[in-house]
Amino acid sequence: MRENKSWVEKLANRLYAIPSVAQFWASRAAQRSAQFVDDGAIPFARLTKPLSAARGALITTAGVHLSSQPPFDMTNSDGDPTYREIPVDVALEEITITHKYYDHRDADVDLNIVFPLAHFRDLVSQGVIGSLATRHFGFMGHIEGDLVTTLTRRTAPEVAAKLRADGVDFAFLTPA
Repeated sequence: MRENKSWVEKLANRLYAIPSVAQFWASRAAQRSAQFVDDGAIPFARLTKPLSAARGALITTAGVHLSSQPPFDMTNSDGDPTYREIPVDVALEEITITHKYYDHRDADVDLNIVFPLAHFRDLVSQGVIGSLATRHFGFMGHIEGDLVTTLTRRTAPEVAAKLRADGVDFAFLTPA
Protein backbone atom coordinates (compact mmCIF):
# COMPACT_ATOMS: atom_id res chain seq x y z
CA MET A 1 0.00 0.00 0.00
CA ARG A 2 2.93 2.36 0.60
CA GLU A 3 3.98 4.25 -2.49
CA ASN A 4 7.29 5.92 -3.30
CA LYS A 5 7.06 9.64 -2.76
CA SER A 6 9.17 12.41 -4.20
CA TRP A 7 11.19 14.61 -1.88
CA VAL A 8 8.72 17.43 -2.58
CA GLU A 9 5.78 15.33 -1.33
CA LYS A 10 7.75 14.26 1.73
CA LEU A 11 8.62 17.88 2.49
CA ALA A 12 5.00 18.98 1.99
CA ASN A 13 3.76 16.23 4.34
CA ARG A 14 6.20 17.39 7.02
CA LEU A 15 5.21 21.03 6.47
CA TYR A 16 1.49 20.28 6.83
CA ALA A 17 2.24 18.36 10.05
CA ILE A 18 3.52 21.55 11.77
CA PRO A 19 0.74 22.72 14.12
CA SER A 20 0.93 26.40 13.11
CA VAL A 21 0.69 25.46 9.42
CA ALA A 22 -2.27 23.17 10.16
CA GLN A 23 -3.96 25.98 12.10
CA PHE A 24 -3.40 28.40 9.21
CA TRP A 25 -4.97 25.96 6.73
CA ALA A 26 -7.87 25.23 9.11
CA SER A 27 -8.66 28.92 9.62
CA ARG A 28 -8.43 29.54 5.88
CA ALA A 29 -10.77 26.61 5.22
CA ALA A 30 -13.22 27.84 7.89
CA GLN A 31 -13.37 31.26 6.24
CA ARG A 32 -14.07 29.67 2.84
CA SER A 33 -16.65 27.21 4.15
CA ALA A 34 -18.62 29.88 6.01
CA GLN A 35 -20.15 30.87 2.69
CA PHE A 36 -21.64 27.38 2.19
CA VAL A 37 -23.59 27.04 5.45
CA ASP A 38 -26.04 29.90 5.15
CA ASP A 39 -29.47 28.27 4.94
CA GLY A 40 -29.79 27.55 8.67
CA ALA A 41 -30.68 23.91 8.02
CA ILE A 42 -29.12 21.30 10.26
CA PRO A 43 -27.46 18.58 8.11
CA PHE A 44 -28.52 15.77 10.41
CA ALA A 45 -31.29 13.19 10.35
CA ARG A 46 -32.11 10.76 13.17
CA LEU A 47 -32.14 7.07 12.42
CA THR A 48 -35.68 5.75 12.10
CA LYS A 49 -34.67 2.20 12.97
CA PRO A 50 -32.28 0.57 15.41
CA LEU A 51 -28.63 0.58 14.37
CA SER A 52 -28.76 -3.22 14.45
CA ALA A 53 -31.25 -3.08 11.57
CA ALA A 54 -29.64 -0.20 9.65
CA ARG A 55 -27.48 -0.27 6.53
CA GLY A 56 -24.35 1.89 6.64
CA ALA A 57 -21.82 3.26 4.19
CA LEU A 58 -18.36 4.69 4.66
CA ILE A 59 -17.36 7.98 3.06
CA THR A 60 -13.84 9.31 3.43
CA THR A 61 -11.99 12.42 2.32
CA ALA A 62 -8.65 10.69 2.86
CA GLY A 63 -7.89 10.01 -0.81
CA VAL A 64 -8.71 6.30 -0.47
CA HIS A 65 -9.25 4.25 -3.62
CA LEU A 66 -8.56 0.84 -5.13
CA SER A 67 -5.04 0.34 -6.46
CA SER A 68 -6.63 -0.52 -9.81
CA GLN A 69 -8.47 2.82 -10.00
CA PRO A 70 -6.97 6.07 -11.26
CA PRO A 71 -5.31 8.03 -8.43
CA PHE A 72 -6.72 11.38 -7.37
CA ASP A 73 -5.28 14.37 -9.27
CA MET A 74 -2.33 15.72 -7.30
CA THR A 75 -1.27 18.16 -10.04
CA ASN A 76 -4.22 20.55 -9.72
CA SER A 77 -3.58 22.87 -6.77
CA ASP A 78 -7.37 23.21 -6.29
CA GLY A 79 -7.72 19.47 -5.73
CA ASP A 80 -9.86 16.79 -7.32
CA PRO A 81 -13.67 16.81 -6.86
CA THR A 82 -14.17 13.27 -8.14
CA TYR A 83 -14.80 10.15 -6.09
CA ARG A 84 -13.97 6.46 -6.22
CA GLU A 85 -16.36 3.61 -5.44
CA ILE A 86 -14.97 0.98 -3.09
CA PRO A 87 -16.76 -2.39 -2.98
CA VAL A 88 -17.69 -3.70 0.46
CA ASP A 89 -16.00 -7.06 -0.12
CA VAL A 90 -12.65 -5.70 -1.33
CA ALA A 91 -9.48 -7.05 0.27
CA LEU A 92 -7.93 -4.24 2.31
CA GLU A 93 -4.60 -4.85 0.56
CA GLU A 94 -6.22 -3.66 -2.68
CA ILE A 95 -6.86 -0.19 -1.24
CA THR A 96 -4.34 2.65 -1.41
CA ILE A 97 -4.20 6.36 -0.57
CA THR A 98 -3.40 9.16 -3.00
CA HIS A 99 -3.32 12.45 -1.11
CA LYS A 100 -0.41 14.82 -0.55
CA TYR A 101 -2.12 17.29 1.78
CA TYR A 102 -1.77 15.24 4.96
CA ASP A 103 0.74 12.81 6.38
CA HIS A 104 -0.85 9.39 5.85
CA ARG A 105 2.11 7.20 6.83
CA ASP A 106 0.15 5.72 9.77
CA ALA A 107 -2.92 5.17 7.60
CA ASP A 108 -0.70 3.42 5.03
CA VAL A 109 0.12 0.91 7.78
CA ASP A 110 -3.43 0.67 9.22
CA LEU A 111 -6.11 1.75 6.76
CA ASN A 112 -8.75 1.63 9.50
CA ILE A 113 -7.41 4.96 10.78
CA VAL A 114 -9.07 6.77 7.88
CA PHE A 115 -11.30 4.09 6.36
CA PRO A 116 -12.52 1.67 9.08
CA LEU A 117 -13.95 -0.95 6.74
CA ALA A 118 -12.54 -3.89 8.73
CA HIS A 119 -14.01 -2.48 11.95
CA PHE A 120 -17.41 -1.98 10.34
CA ARG A 121 -17.35 -5.52 8.97
CA ASP A 122 -16.74 -6.69 12.56
CA LEU A 123 -19.65 -4.56 13.82
CA VAL A 124 -21.92 -6.23 11.25
CA SER A 125 -20.74 -9.71 12.26
CA GLN A 126 -21.43 -8.84 15.92
CA GLY A 127 -24.95 -7.61 15.08
CA VAL A 128 -24.23 -4.03 16.16
CA ILE A 129 -24.90 -2.77 12.61
CA GLY A 130 -27.47 -4.46 10.40
CA SER A 131 -25.49 -4.42 7.16
CA LEU A 132 -23.10 -2.48 4.99
CA ALA A 133 -23.83 -1.04 1.58
CA THR A 134 -22.30 -2.86 -1.37
CA ARG A 135 -20.18 0.19 -2.15
CA HIS A 136 -18.45 2.95 -0.20
CA PHE A 137 -16.92 6.20 -1.41
CA GLY A 138 -13.48 7.76 -1.35
CA PHE A 139 -12.91 11.47 -1.98
CA MET A 140 -9.88 13.72 -1.85
CA GLY A 141 -10.60 16.25 0.89
CA HIS A 142 -8.59 19.14 -0.54
CA ILE A 143 -11.02 21.01 -2.80
CA GLU A 144 -10.78 24.73 -3.54
CA GLY A 145 -11.80 27.35 -6.08
CA ASP A 146 -14.29 26.47 -8.81
CA LEU A 147 -13.97 22.80 -7.93
CA VAL A 148 -16.04 23.40 -4.78
CA THR A 149 -19.00 24.13 -7.06
CA THR A 150 -18.33 20.92 -8.99
CA LEU A 151 -18.26 19.01 -5.72
CA THR A 152 -21.43 20.55 -4.26
CA ARG A 153 -23.52 20.67 -7.43
CA ARG A 154 -22.47 17.51 -9.26
CA THR A 155 -20.28 15.06 -7.37
CA ALA A 156 -21.93 15.11 -3.92
CA PRO A 157 -25.47 14.82 -5.36
CA GLU A 158 -24.33 11.85 -7.50
CA VAL A 159 -23.02 10.05 -4.43
CA ALA A 160 -26.13 10.95 -2.42
CA ALA A 161 -28.30 9.42 -5.15
CA LYS A 162 -26.18 6.25 -5.10
CA LEU A 163 -26.48 6.03 -1.31
CA ARG A 164 -30.28 6.34 -1.59
CA ALA A 165 -30.37 3.72 -4.37
CA ASP A 166 -28.34 1.36 -2.14
CA GLY A 167 -30.85 1.77 0.71
CA VAL A 168 -28.29 3.36 3.04
CA ASP A 169 -29.69 4.47 6.40
CA PHE A 170 -26.54 6.18 7.67
CA ALA A 171 -23.18 7.30 6.35
CA PHE A 172 -20.05 7.37 8.47
CA LEU A 173 -17.70 10.16 7.32
CA THR A 174 -14.00 9.94 8.07
CA PRO A 175 -12.05 13.10 7.26
CA ALA A 176 -8.28 13.17 6.89
